Amino acid sequence: MRMAVAGGTGWVGELVVAEAEKAGHDVVVIARSRGVDLTTGAGLDEALRGADVVIDVSNIETVNGGVATRFFETVTRTLQDAGKRAGVKHHVLLSIIGVDRVEWGYYQAKLNQEKVALAGAVPATVLRAAQFHEFALQSLTRMGGPIAVVPKMLSQPVAAREVAAELVRLAEGEPRGQAPEIAGPEPLQMADLVRQVAKRHGPRKLVLGVPMPGKAGKAMATGGNLPAGPGIRGTQTFDDWLAELG
Repeated sequence: MRMAVAGGTGWVGELVVAEAEKAGHDVVVIARSRGVDLTTGAGLDEALRGADVVIDVSNIETVNGGVATRFFETVTRTLQDAGKRAGVKHHVLLSIIGVDRVEWGYYQAKLNQEKVALAGAVPATVLRAAQFHEFALQSLTRMGGPIAVVPKMLSQPVAAREVAAELVRLAEGEPRGQAPEIAGPEPLQMADLVRQVAKRHGPRKLVLGVPMPGKAGKAMATGGNLPAGPGIRGTQTFDDWLAELG
């Protein structure tokens, strides 16, 4: 198949590209560095020519719900419209477990993105994933200084590589709307994971687990980010990933 990966130069996107190529597919990387702007559509028609499926793992680094909503809605509509023109048969979107239960701005933006994708002209599949193991390292290094402040969050972290493989597997099949969620082997407290990374990998910091305010914080702390039902469960534990990290 010819698979177009939107956001294919990001760290998740690179894993998706690698998994798709390993499976023998012809892969097109969609990113600004490859001459395609997902917010304006510049270069997108050419990039999607002959594509069978689009896998969208594009992202924006922001905690502002309004900014995130505008970005995800624009990108999804642009990909859907261009996909329709190009004859794309399947649109696969990566989302997050809990976007329908945790009332946080970024999550609400992802939930809106799901709705836009599922209502689009190209039939879609949405895969909600738990936080990646790598999220713990990102939380530790996001800001400088001797202290890392981490939201109190009960999660079931999963290897990003396993999520990438599942996205490719879904892309190989027929559109199915909401796919079963993918999570890791066990529920864990995010602050504890960040402490483990600080101790075994670094940088060494004091890690503070802080509850987020309001209903969103309560939902995160009490399992709003855990899978809501049966689904795919990754096999790599957090400890295995940390050992691999070195």
